[in-house]
Amino acid sequence: MKIHLIAAARPNFMKIAPLYHELNKREGFEPIIVHTGQHYDLNMSDVFFKNFNLPEPHIHLNVGSGTHAFQTGNVMIAYEKVLLKDRPDLTIVVGDVNSTVAAFMVAVKSGVKTAHLEAGLHSRGTLFTN
Repeated sequence: MKIHLIAAARPNFMKIAPLYHELNKREGFEPIIVHTGQHYDLNMSDVFFKNFNLPEPHIHLNVGSGTHAFQTGNVMIAYEKVLLKDRPDLTIVVGDVNSTVAAFMVAVKSGVKTAHLEAGLHSRGTLFTN
């Protein structure tokens, strides 16, 4: 099962790391890291790949900086091109950044099964408090 893990910003890299490593250990799964390029300098991106023992991104969309609309639109255009060439079985988006909504929308509209991973990672098992 080919799975795209979409990452764009610092918190995203931290969220995909354990998921990537777990999927990579299991037979039948092919995790593919898709870096949108929303955060792209050493301190905002590369350092996390080194610190979390992640490989270089398998796919890099190179979106870069811009307004919310510019980034979102460019991620949508770039990720759609990826899906048209090499469709995954599942796309997993994390977080709440421009790239998250853009990749999610393109995957859903393309008929790719899609999942969103967010706050449960830092809930420590407690989702609600009184």
